[in-house]
Amino acid sequence: MTSGYLNSFDYTIISLYLMLLIGMTFYLKKFASASLEDYLVGGRALPWWMLGASGMASYLDVAGTMVIVSFLYMLGPRGLFIEFRGGAVLVLVLMMLWTGKWHRRSGCLTGAEWMIYRFGDGPGGRFAQLAKAIASIVWLIGMLAYLIKAMGLFLSMLLPFSPMQCAVALIGVAAIYTMFSGFYGVVFTDLLQSLIIIAAVILVSYLAMSEVTDAGSLQVLATQVTGNSQWTTATPEWHTPMPEGYQQYQALIAFAGLYLLRNLFFGMGTGDDPKYFGAKCDADCSKLSFLWTCLMSVRWPMMMGFAVLGLVLVNSLFPDQSVIQDTASLIKQHVPDVTEENWQHVTSALINSPESSDPQLVAKLQAGLGERWKGQLLLVSYHGTVNPERILPAVLLFKIPSGFRGLMLIALLAASMSTFDSNVNMTAGMFVRDIYQKHIRPSAEIRELLVATWIFIAAMVFIGFAFAYNVKSIHEVWDWIIMGLGGGMMMPIILRLYWWRFNGGGFACGMVCGMVAALCQRLLVPDLGPQYQLLFIGGIGLLGSVVGALLTPPTDPEVLRHFYRTTWPFGFWKHLKDELPEPVKQQVTSEHRRDISAVPFALTFQIMIFLVPMLLIVRNWYACAVCSGIAAIALFGLYHIWLRHINIPAPSMDTCSDREVF
Repeated sequence: MTSGYLNSFDYTIISLYLMLLIGMTFYLKKFASASLEDYLVGGRALPWWMLGASGMASYLDVAGTMVIVSFLYMLGPRGLFIEFRGGAVLVLVLMMLWTGKWHRRSGCLTGAEWMIYRFGDGPGGRFAQLAKAIASIVWLIGMLAYLIKAMGLFLSMLLPFSPMQCAVALIGVAAIYTMFSGFYGVVFTDLLQSLIIIAAVILVSYLAMSEVTDAGSLQVLATQVTGNSQWTTATPEWHTPMPEGYQQYQALIAFAGLYLLRNLFFGMGTGDDPKYFGAKCDADCSKLSFLWTCLMSVRWPMMMGFAVLGLVLVNSLFPDQSVIQDTASLIKQHVPDVTEENWQHVTSALINSPESSDPQLVAKLQAGLGERWKGQLLLVSYHGTVNPERILPAVLLFKIPSGFRGLMLIALLAASMSTFDSNVNMTAGMFVRDIYQKHIRPSAEIRELLVATWIFIAAMVFIGFAFAYNVKSIHEVWDWIIMGLGGGMMMPIILRLYWWRFNGGGFACGMVCGMVAALCQRLLVPDLGPQYQLLFIGGIGLLGSVVGALLTPPTDPEVLRHFYRTTWPFGFWKHLKDELPEPVKQQVTSEHRRDISAVPFALTFQIMIFLVPMLLIVRNWYACAVCSGIAAIALFGLYHIWLRHINIPAPSMDTCSDREVF
């Protein structure tokens, strides 16, 4: 086992990668600066396969990877079912089948501008546009806190700096290239980062399968380390034992079902991603989403490999796990003001600067843990258990050979930068397009708009750091983002697509009520369970949406008619559908029938292709064969119902443009 931090070769690889990013930034800056359309959606000229690969990279990050690895470490392949809450990205199914193309048909540049297209450029539409932009800013702050918290914890295990110092350095680099290269930078750096991620997947999968010779010995090891006697299986149970701090996930099937329903409902309102606004045609929306879904499967064998290596590592570091509880109690005795929020900062200080810490505490830690006390302390949680959120960086530090650590670190940092740049680019676009240009400086030139965007990004990063400092753990903030804040925004986002009577006033009222409820819950009842966050905050968002819609005038009939005839949504639009010529009506009905019928096949296919590579890593050959067969059947059904029809253009819609970037 190797101790210490990265070596000079690792630092060289990381430095070369960062230099390449900076070089790409300056090269792409000239393309991004041509117009606001180029900066926000790449001039609508990027090919679908680039956008699909970019989507895969943008949905990977250190924070999400650390969280998923923590659940896979505790549960084995069944950890996937907890990640129905977000990590399994089940919303991709509905984005692929219909919501992506519905948004693309508007011709808008941002999701907030889309509100004008849907509700008109009157008071209601402008109110909805502003509410959407503000909601996206609040969402971005939550996402930044989530990323900052995770990247700080991750890097502080590999570098001799505090979590906050590490996060500042990484976020600073990501912010610079996002500011100057716009959507071009997002896509092209995502392509580079996708290649690095695939190389990392191959390396970690190989190392994990080399550590364990068969499923039986792996199960014995998992039982000894985690106490989980069903670690290598893929079937969820009604009751699954979980360690302290994670007891809320014991009802695994119930939580998986709740998260599945939440994703399907939330997915019905998604699709306003810049990748869809930047797609050249409806078929490209479908193709980029399908590629995006397939490429997402490559992350799961890497994360399963980290979990397997984590079992081996913990067994090596803690043959007697009672020492973990003793260590946590010892630190609490000597540092009485330690809390769950600042636990990582306290332990990082002990590890990185023992000479500046309490000498009695350091001496007792050395006596109790032995010569490897620094490596062991990295994994001790506030609750006196192994901290599953630190399994990934611990494996990277102790189980990845020197020279390869730099590559692995780049892969994980690349994933985080992709998530950062995608979220920041999308929200910055709403700020500059829908707030600054719409309400503050309508006559602003492109240079002024770009400067406003840069200032906005810098401000968001600063606020994100302030929020991250008060977060207990990354899984806690992720729950709030998805179930609390996301739940509050869910109903107005859905109703705008499926109910003709829903208007700008209802959307704005629902979004404001949902956001305020989520923020109040975070401040007043921070320990509220995620299921209750979704139920109560989502209910408040629904009530505000319906009441706001009914108390304000309906949308202008001509605006509604234009929206329907260019988007072709299904739902409560019968009186507008009846106005269509009969051949067009039949074509629209056929499209809707294909899209809806494909949902169970697409959903099953996605879940199975995520499970299959994980089952390969843990050598559960029978379950792997069963899941592979189910995936093949689901793909066959998806192809015949939907995939072979995606090139049929929507009525009155243009076909793909031949315009290219270079």
